[in-house]
Amino acid sequence: MTTDARHADRWIRWEGFCNARDLGGLPTASGATTRYGRLIRSADTRLITAAGWEAARQAGVRTVIDLRNPAEVRPGVPPAGIETRMVPLDGVDDVDLWHRIRAEGLDGTPLYYRPFLDTRADRVAAVLTAIARAPEGGVIFHCAAGRDRTGLISLLLLSLAGATPEAIAADYALTLGQMTAVYDLLGFEQHEPSLYGRLKARGTTLTESITSLVQDLDVPAYLEAAGVPGADLDGLRRRLVP
Repeated sequence: MTTDARHADRWIRWEGFCNARDLGGLPTASGATTRYGRLIRSADTRLITAAGWEAARQAGVRTVIDLRNPAEVRPGVPPAGIETRMVPLDGVDDVDLWHRIRAEGLDGTPLYYRPFLDTRADRVAAVLTAIARAPEGGVIFHCAAGRDRTGLISLLLLSLAGATPEAIAADYALTLGQMTAVYDLLGFEQHEPSLYGRLKARGTTLTESITSLVQDLDVPAYLEAAGVPGADLDGLRRRLVP
């Protein structure tokens, strides 16, 4: 899968970053576009060099939110002048949830998002609150491959900013075009054929699975019910909406 011209300037190419791009430049329902330089999604940061972190700092990044579980974290170059916070999203303590997601073949696809959102609103609220309360400056959030956990947080942030469902789905699809390179770099197993196959087996597509979730989910109401204060929701919107 290739990127089109509309998305080409969103990619982050600082040394050692992979599957990283700015959430700016996406169309919203109001006709505006999301702001650049505020929120950046990424894969595992352990390959980022000192030069890469310095480029991020020079670009205004001040916070990294790591969505991974502690057992996944491997040593890397510490980002000078940039605060890193561990805010695990998965909630691995919920064994029943993850057993159900895997037994139903939802893991590794956007189809797991809804049952996860329904069950672990507490973890979602923790991540969104951490992003909202990050110091002034750019925020990088990431998981391992930069697809599933990072994709879910991106979906919620972009929905909150009013990005169109089609734009959110297109952003998710861009990640899949990076997976072969990411898996090669980080030594992960390739998942794309099974992802598309599982979606097809359930009578849906990648675009349909994302757009239907975005259209059905009232993100502000969901986050407020999850415990994210209104002031933090406003802060998240200001990061992305002019």
